[in-house]
Amino acid sequence: MNSTIAIVLLVVALAVIVGLCFYAWHLRKEVRRREAYRRDEDMRAQSNSLENLDYVASALVQEQVDITEGAWRCKVLLEIIDSSLTEKPEFAAFAEHYNRTSHLKTHSARQQLTPRERMQEDKERLIVEDDMRKPVLQAAQAVLTWRAKGPGALH
Repeated sequence: MNSTIAIVLLVVALAVIVGLCFYAWHLRKEVRRREAYRRDEDMRAQSNSLENLDYVASALVQEQVDITEGAWRCKVLLEIIDSSLTEKPEFAAFAEHYNRTSHLKTHSARQQLTPRERMQEDKERLIVEDDMRKPVLQAAQAVLTWRAKGPGALH
């Protein structure tokens, strides 16, 4: 009886080990699948951000968008693509403009301002836009030039 119990326990142990190996293999396969999906999503997000950056920079250069809105959007898109890009001297105007206007209210917070407060913020925004117009437009042109060099020009 002792040898029979030992053989049964050995078979059960082997079955558990084989089951655990199969489960570990399955989990490893799932991890690889998720990593590949995440990489694809990251590449897609980067591609979309680059495409949107092209549109916004082009609209800025053609002055089809407000300087403040365009600068904010370019700054955010550059940070999504690579956070160090906003530190590059040719793109620094976006971050500087953002820093000078980030305290201004937008959307629903702006709607809650009194007309006088709104006018004061508009006046402040227009002063910053006048001051930053040339550097922001130059930075937008630098984005277009950088993008024209192709994907290898990221750094």
